[in-house]
Amino acid sequence: MGDCQIMRRAVFLDRDGVINEMILNPDTQEYEPPHQTEDIRLYPYTSACLRKLQSEEYELFLVSNQPDYAKGKVTLDNLKKIHEQFVSIFIAQKISFRDFYYCYHHPKGVVREYSYDCECRKPKPYFLLKAAEDYSLDLKSSWMIGDRDSDILCGQAAGVRTILVDEPNSAAKRGKSKPHFTVNDLSEAVNIILLYSH
Repeated sequence: MGDCQIMRRAVFLDRDGVINEMILNPDTQEYEPPHQTEDIRLYPYTSACLRKLQSEEYELFLVSNQPDYAKGKVTLDNLKKIHEQFVSIFIAQKISFRDFYYCYHHPKGVVREYSYDCECRKPKPYFLLKAAEDYSLDLKSSWMIGDRDSDILCGQAAGVRTILVDEPNSAAKRGKSKPHFTVNDLSEAVNIILLYSH
């Protein structure tokens, strides 16, 4: 008998600026990812949006560049605690991510062992291709949602449809990509995905 494998569709989500708020760093006066667990603030619509995607049987994946350890701004232990807190929040909200992919590298960092041009940092599609292989995903039926050019270019390189979230605090990090759709927030992105799901 032949091996009939079911290909699943997925939504890949960037984290900061898409599912949670960016935090103003008083030292740099720039909006950055949370560096402490108490800085995690999901947008009010995030949980409902993710549950909608689950109800349509999309596999959820979080794909996030987290270079602030490489840049010397936060400890690796804190980044892991923040991830664990996100997981706890999602579990409490009955949201199940299939996997989480973090790139902790940056080519211009100050922590030597994390400061190089790696294969996993977006816009490279490494994590999306890995997820497709590990979880039998149909990339042509899948989506990438992000707030930066690197997210859109990553998704396009992997062959998924792309949605750019027009997060004001990330404006400097976009303008050179051509997403399939541009929206104001995650709720609008999910509405588009659901429209194209049927």
